[in-house]
Order: sequence, then C-alpha cells, then structure tokens
Amino acid sequence: MMYIYVIMEWHTLSDKAIIRELGNRIKITRLDQNLTQAQLAEKAGVHRTTLGLIERGQSTSVISYIQILRALDGLDVLNDFLIINKGPSPMQVLEEQAKYRKRASGKKKQQEDESEW
Repeated sequence: MMYIYVIMEWHTLSDKAIIRELGNRIKITRLDQNLTQAQLAEKAGVHRTTLGLIERGQSTSVISYIQILRALDGLDVLNDFLIINKGPSPMQVLEEQAKYRKRASGKKKQQEDESEW
C-alpha cells in the first residue's frame, strides 16, 4: 500500500478542524488494518458509537483517543508530543554568553618617558 504523508499546518487549524482531522486519520488507519468499527471498538474497549463520533470529528474524551490509538498500535504518534527538550536553561545560556568577549580591548598605550629636554 502506498502512503502519502501530508504535513499539516496544525497551528492554522481551528480546534474543531483538528478534531475532525484526528478522527479522519483514525478512520483511515482502521480501514488500512481492515477492521470494522465494531471490531476496533471492542479491541479498544470503547463503545462503537464513541468510535463513530471520533471518526466523524465529534469531541470525546482523551482517554477514548488513547484507547483507540493503543488498539491500532498507534501510540507512537505521541512521541513528538512527549519529547522533552532538555536544552540549557535561559540562565545557563546567559552564563555561557558571559564567557565570551564582547569588545576588543585594543593595544594598551605604553607610557612614554618624559623627554629629556
């Protein structure tokens, strides 16, 4: 089967549009796995009407989404969301920046000896 990956501009979508898209992707995955709504609902431990609501883009509980993703072996989609960036803290960045020179000091002038005159 050939898959077409579409990168969504999620931040441009309304909340309802995101829920619809999530439901649509669940439906596509269910059909790819050749499961009926009843089969997936039973495997996930949710009612078939709950699955139908999700696939039609209706709002339901997060736990239902998780149960369905688990039944579809799709929990790995949460990896991007759950990765915590352990980068440096803002204070560490400032401290690191303080180590670098900001200006050139230039050559120091040596005091000239007073003339003998």
